Amino acid sequence: MGVTKSEKFTNLQNDIAVLAKVLGHPARVAIIQHLFKINTCICGDLVDEIGLAQPTISQHLKELKNVGLIKGNIEGTSVCYCIDKDNWTKMKDLMTEFLDLDITFNCC
Repeated sequence: MGVTKSEKFTNLQNDIAVLAKVLGHPARVAIIQHLFKINTCICGDLVDEIGLAQPTISQHLKELKNVGLIKGNIEGTSVCYCIDKDNWTKMKDLMTEFLDLDITFNCC
């Protein structure tokens, strides 16, 4: 697979691509949905909820945290995760602007 040459694209285009990629895995979507459903931070139990191995869940949490959609706080010997509401709102605004492009589309 080739290099993306991301420097050829705008910051907006790169930001949208990164968010789309991180949300492109159903386990990450399930994690986000679960965090919204419980409406609090979760320190464990995602393995039982999602049904994947702990190392796999940890990798998905890392990806979501790297783009800022979730945040983790250390509590004792575990990390508790929750939605980063400010970054979630920014992502929604960014994606809405992109997805609304068809509103002004006039063709054939």
